[in-house]
Amino acid sequence: MRRNAWRGLRAQEQKCVYRTLRRASQAAAILVISAVHPALAGTPSPAPASPPDVSEILRASGEAGPTLAWIEFCEQNPRECMIDLSEPDTIPLTDTTWIALQEVNTHVNRTIAAVPDQDHWGVVDRWDYPDDGLGDCEDIQLLKRRLLVERGLPQRAMRMTVVIDELGAGHAVMRVRTDRGDLILDNKRDAVLSWQQTGYVYVKGEGADGKAWVWFGDQLAPTATAAR
Repeated sequence: MRRNAWRGLRAQEQKCVYRTLRRASQAAAILVISAVHPALAGTPSPAPASPPDVSEILRASGEAGPTLAWIEFCEQNPRECMIDLSEPDTIPLTDTTWIALQEVNTHVNRTIAAVPDQDHWGVVDRWDYPDDGLGDCEDIQLLKRRLLVERGLPQRAMRMTVVIDELGAGHAVMRVRTDRGDLILDNKRDAVLSWQQTGYVYVKGEGADGKAWVWFGDQLAPTATAAR
């Protein structure tokens, strides 16, 4: 399944489509589209009250090429793709930072409706801000980063990352580098988890020292019992 997933990831540039998430007052609607994987069903679990225990950092094993959609996004939003080496590449995970990560992750998950790029933009893959209230996985993570930067967190420590999810499909998450290990903000769940708790296969993502992306060598999160 991992071989097929990787082929799909390369062919579709991690196209991400799943069940539409809306406010709790709205009824859930299932997007029925050919070759699309729905998201996990059920109500998101409450976010943990305290930060996770210390975990390992997700270590890169070389350079990787970014997706074409990311290159196009950077052409339109160059400041989003700049690396400010004066910023720290790791965030101290204080109580204040932990609260900010949880609040932003939950808020964006519950206010942005997830739709595929083909339905939203009329193209297979496009990375952009979901300013109209609609977006797919990478759009939602980009908004989270923008909001966290507005709260004073360093952008250099928050990296867009491509994974293979529990359905064997390409998916985008935001990886936050902290002094307690790498944490993952994900639109599939409100809980902020360490990368090892997600059950995902980590493929590649933004680097912290330059424009080049980094390769994670298909590192598999050892725990597949991720919060839903």
